[in-house]
Amino acid sequence: MRATSPHSGEALLFLTDEQLRQGIEAMFFAYRGFTADPDRILQDMSYGRAHHRAVHFINGAPGTTVNNLLDILGVTKQSLNRVLRTLIEDGLVESRVGTTDKRERNLYLTDEGKALERQLSDAQRARMRAAYRSAGPEAVAGFKTVLEAMMDADMRRHYRKLREGR
Repeated sequence: MRATSPHSGEALLFLTDEQLRQGIEAMFFAYRGFTADPDRILQDMSYGRAHHRAVHFINGAPGTTVNNLLDILGVTKQSLNRVLRTLIEDGLVESRVGTTDKRERNLYLTDEGKALERQLSDAQRARMRAAYRSAGPEAVAGFKTVLEAMMDADMRRHYRKLREGR
């Protein structure tokens, strides 16, 4: 019989409801911290998290289509159009007619949009870097595994596709 430490994989299979509740609460508070810095930046511009997500994913895949962005974000077309309209009007995103399909719109960040994305990402990277450094490489690998395991199958496919594209 193999001994297990409280942190071994085997011991984690027997989490109590209370331990799971604490994990859920930790996730809520971590997300709040993770979004706090960008939220402050966006508040001054009268933007919200939907704007942040759009800018983030357009930056990661310049020329992405509106339909692809709809799939990634999982929002309604009406909601995304409202967000894109403000980003385009404010000069942060450029919408171009598709080269292969004229009905498609390809999205690109302008120089101003890239600067905003960099500002938002720098704040989150600093927080993630500090947390990763504090936790150590094994915890980071485990954290990534847990996050990926929590994703729905469709989201996991999108996530892996995005990672492969970089």
